[in-house]
Amino acid sequence: MPNNRAIGVLDDLFFTVKILDAAKRAGLAIEFVKSEIDAIDKARTAPAVMLLDLNCAAIDPVRLITALKADPATKPVNLIGFISHVQGELKQAAQQAGCDMVLARSAFSQNLPQLLKRFA
Repeated sequence: MPNNRAIGVLDDLFFTVKILDAAKRAGLAIEFVKSEIDAIDKARTAPAVMLLDLNCAAIDPVRLITALKADPATKPVNLIGFISHVQGELKQAAQQAGCDMVLARSAFSQNLPQLLKRFA
């Protein structure tokens, strides 16, 4: 059962602050993790949404998305990935692995308040 919590999988301080601020405004509690193991553990708590920095050096994003979508306990979690707009191949791979939405970093930043309100 979804709730008003989000999980962020990233190590970029700029985006961490931006997401934290937008989540607070949307009334969404957010927790940040920096490893695939922690991301999978947190996904099992049924957050409303999981935000993935597909450029996070600490994870293999396609492997993580595949693992989350393969597990019946974590499959329903909404996954929103963000990526540099020039990384078309990684975007396609993430979508094929099951990422529900993949946005360029600029579009993600711009639409973040509305995206998070949808899950609050």
